[in-house]
Amino acid sequence: MEHLDIASVLEELRALEPIFHTHAFGVTLDDFARRMVDDYWEIGASGARYDRAFILKHLASAPPVDAEAAGWITSDHALRCLAADTFLLTYRLQQKERITLRSTLWLRTEQGWQILFHQGTVVFS
Repeated sequence: MEHLDIASVLEELRALEPIFHTHAFGVTLDDFARRMVDDYWEIGASGARYDRAFILKHLASAPPVDAEAAGWITSDHALRCLAADTFLLTYRLQQKERITLRSTLWLRTEQGWQILFHQGTVVFS
């Protein structure tokens, strides 16, 4: 594996989180679709499993909240390199009184960063 500047990768990925809720991640359905691999899936804070098609359909009917405008706070970011172009980013997200722990698997591609998997776990609401 080539020399990896993990701090630079961490900063790139921090700017894209929380996924679907930052301008850097994207603001249109086309942006969102480009950021997800074809077989993307996630486990929501409810424990339910959602696939890419469900997420895109939901985003089309209910545009996501802008995290910065809503005052959401991310902290405790950590990054682990799992393979040459695959990374696990974990962090804490505070949305007013609700706190979740988040994990996203990211893939670095020639087209840019794409998400493979995401999970949010409520720790306080």
